[in-house]
Amino acid sequence: MTLEKAREIIQDHVFIGGGYNQTATKIILGELNKDQGQQAVDQIIREFNLDELWGFMPGTHFESTYK
Repeated sequence: MTLEKAREIIQDHVFIGGGYNQTATKIILGELNKDQGQQAVDQIIREFNLDELWGFMPGTHFESTYK
């Protein structure tokens, strides 16, 4: 997954902000980590304030659902 695509999808999930959106965001961050690395994940967490919204802290490793 590209950083741009992750931004686009996560922006929608943050706007809605529900529990299912939190879970979907974890999955997206796992895919982003697999494809782009931890630095990209941390960038998204900071950009969308996911630490304040859902407690996702920079440095947290999200695993891809698909190996």
